[in-house]
Order: sequence, then structure tokens, then C-alpha cells
Amino acid sequence: MENNSTHSSRAWLTALNPPIYLVSVLPGLGVLLLAQGPVVHPVGLVLATLGVVLLQHAINLFNDAADWRLGADLEKYDSWVRVHAERPSIAVRHGLLSLLAGGLVGLAVLWQQQQWWILLIAVPMVGLGYLYNAGERPLSYTHLGEWVTGICYGPGVFGCLWLVGGLAPGVAMLAGMIAFAALAVALLLSHQPPQIETDRRAGKRSFAVRFGERRTLFVARLLFVVFLVSLTVAMPGSALPSKVAIAACAVGLGIWMARGRLNPKRILLGASAFILLGLLVAGGY
Repeated sequence: MENNSTHSSRAWLTALNPPIYLVSVLPGLGVLLLAQGPVVHPVGLVLATLGVVLLQHAINLFNDAADWRLGADLEKYDSWVRVHAERPSIAVRHGLLSLLAGGLVGLAVLWQQQQWWILLIAVPMVGLGYLYNAGERPLSYTHLGEWVTGICYGPGVFGCLWLVGGLAPGVAMLAGMIAFAALAVALLLSHQPPQIETDRRAGKRSFAVRFGERRTLFVARLLFVVFLVSLTVAMPGSALPSKVAIAACAVGLGIWMARGRLNPKRILLGASAFILLGLLVAGGY
């Protein structure tokens, strides 16, 4: 018979869903991939990526609490609210602790590197992330939800990590922001179709609720292609074999993503494989 401790540990691990945090780790690897030469502040980049993971964890908790309070995802077996005895207030407090930890890590990096000006970009993005789940009508319940996700992960996460790494703005930075905005929105869209009916009853105006499952999955696949193309074009290295290998990988992943059932794990697996192959083949690191 399972004891309560074992059951509680499994519930926490299920709600945590570690692979989903790749969406915050991959932009950090993307900086290494697109950088023309060594990153100036590699330790700062690693710590800032950790801060982004903690902020994502906070937003996941706020999202589960908001959905529970507003009547969406009540059947979600891996909700953080279930882990916290079906008390959304505890999930919110858990989220605030993670938000504080992520913010302190980020501030420590900016203090160590004397890059306080990055707060002009980072603070509004954190504010958007908070408003995504805050209030009686969170942004995630409006037609702005997908736009906020793209802005936060493109200019917000990738853009700030690029600058924290000590790299100058340019075409590669722009391509990375487009790539990771597209990836984050593709991930969000792939998550929406199974929840269309419950989201509609809760008044959530997600893309899937507005346009249906078929169009949602089509756009998710299209955005994944945008991710692949943006990184392929901006990837450094001029050796023809490397370019051919990366292009072939992008085409193969695009075809693979077009076949079979689309879901967040499939998208994250494809994105991770592409970035890791790029780091190995194109010498991005």
C-alpha cells in the first residue's frame, strides 16, 4: 500500500511536469546557438535562465489557481490546486514565493553585471506575465492571451537573455525573438484543443475556442515551422555541410510535426532536438 508521503511526492512531480520547463531553458540554449562567438557573460546567462524557469513556475501556479477559481480545468488531474488540497489561495502563495525567488535571481545577475537598464524591458514583461492570470478577467481569458505569450517569450525571455549574455542587438537577436515567440505560442495552441468545451463554459476566449481545433493545430504547426526557419537562417557558420545538415533537420522535423497527433511534448521534443543538433553541428557554442 502506498503511504501518504509517496502519493504526495508523485502528485507534486505530476503537477510539476518537468519537461514543460524546456520552454524556458531552450531560449538560453538559443542564445548560445545564435551568438557569433563566445557569450560575454556565460554564468549570468545560466543564472538568468534559472530565474526564467522560476518565473514560469510561478505563472503555472497562478494559471492553475485562476482556472480553478473561474471554473476552467476543474477536471485537470495535474493541477497545482489539487496538490494544495484544492485550495487556490495556497497555490497562489506558492506562486508568489517562486516569483520572488526568480525575481531575486534576476536582480542579482543585473547587479553583478551592472545591467540595470535591462529592467526597462524585463519589468513590463513580468507585469504582463502576472496579468496573464490576475483579476476577474485575466489576459489568458481574452483574445490577447496568445499575443501576451509570444511577447513575453520572444522579446521578453529571449531578448533579455541575449542582452544579459552581453551580446549586442542585431539580426540574430531579432531572429531569436521571432523564433521563441513562435515556439511559445505553438506550445500554447497545441495545449488548447482538449480543453475547448471547458474553456468555453468558463468564458475563456482562447484561440481554440474562437477558431476550433483544426485551425488551432494548423497554426501551431505553422508557428513551429517559423521557429525552425528563423533559427536556421540566423544560425552562424558558413560551412556548406553544416548548413545542409541543419536545413535537412529542419525539413525533417517540419514533416514529422505535420504527421501524427500534435501536443506540447511533441513540440518540445522537436525543438530540443533541433537546438541541440544546431549546437553540435553548427558550432554555436
